Amino acid sequence: MAPLNILHVFRAPVGGLFRHVMDLTREQIARGHRVGLIADLRTGGARADDALRKLEPSLALGLSRIAMRRQPAPSDALVLGHVMRRVAQANADVVHGHGAKGGAYARMLFGHKRAVRAYTPHGGSLLFGHDTLAGKFYLATERLLMLRGDLFLFESAYSAEIFASKVGKPRGPVRVVHNGVSRSEFEPVAVLPDATDIIYLGELRHIKGIDVLIEAIALMHRNGRTITATLVGDGPDLQALQAQVAQANLSGAVRFIPAMAARAAFALGRIMVAPSRHESLPYVVLEAVAAGKPLITTRVGGIPEIYGPLARTLIPPNDPGALVQAITGALDQPGKMAEITQKLRERVQASFSVDSMVDGVLTAYQAALGTLSQNGRR
Repeated sequence: MAPLNILHVFRAPVGGLFRHVMDLTREQIARGHRVGLIADLRTGGARADDALRKLEPSLALGLSRIAMRRQPAPSDALVLGHVMRRVAQANADVVHGHGAKGGAYARMLFGHKRAVRAYTPHGGSLLFGHDTLAGKFYLATERLLMLRGDLFLFESAYSAEIFASKVGKPRGPVRVVHNGVSRSEFEPVAVLPDATDIIYLGELRHIKGIDVLIEAIALMHRNGRTITATLVGDGPDLQALQAQVAQANLSGAVRFIPAMAARAAFALGRIMVAPSRHESLPYVVLEAVAAGKPLITTRVGGIPEIYGPLARTLIPPNDPGALVQAITGALDQPGKMAEITQKLRERVQASFSVDSMVDGVLTAYQAALGTLSQNGRR
């Protein structure tokens, strides 16, 4: 493939979306493409600042950070103007928007016909339904912006199906390209001597189901099975979750630790629990499996795509009783859990690599560029 000029646009440099963009950027640069980033100025904290600072020297098309509001605002016009100037300066071949806000800026471009306008939702607006006013607004906006998309990339078949049912069928090319992990992430992680029974890693917000995990731990304590847990992450529900722990008299059994690198967090607990209510194709599941971490998670989003024939071991969301049963089984039958963990690890190693992810994205870019040429836009 001839070298491309690629700009990635996204709002918050946090979570799986940020990891996805960073992995794509590094590998696209390694393959000879010229890449630039546009991200929000105010989110991500010190960890994001440090990661972007280290990457910046290799960004041939530069890094710019500008204040982007999560909700629609008049300042969006200023951000769009900034994105358009960057696209023109870079003579971009591809403008890849990530998340609802980044995808909106990428697809609202005008006056630069030659660039592919690519979009990866990463959940975003797809988490809303038509049953709320906010959901109606965001999904209607997605439907309008769909008309301006040249390429739609989804991390899971589940996300592609949800987009089609909630928004509609895009007229541009649609590709499912699974997230992937690197070879180095398959090194096992040893637990620390003071590790708790359970480790949770991720954002502290309702859709992640941490409240269900706390309720399950409380149930086990009331039934005489005292277990411990470490909850690693930050988010809007931190205080509410701390209050739930205190109210259940679990302060001595459940500890909260700020966000940290995944492999460092995995050493803090023996069994990983991801009790999500909604997901697309979560990196934390791939990372835990690659690291050989025993994992309990829910049958939501694209997680069954990761598990494949092992999807029968997934549990329903919003079900503390099912979670209690799964935790009890994992603690009491470590041999069976180790067997499932190894089979999952082999599956992820074979089918969910960074290399295959980047190959899939670049191939999709190439197909979309070919379509633009046929339509006289290049």
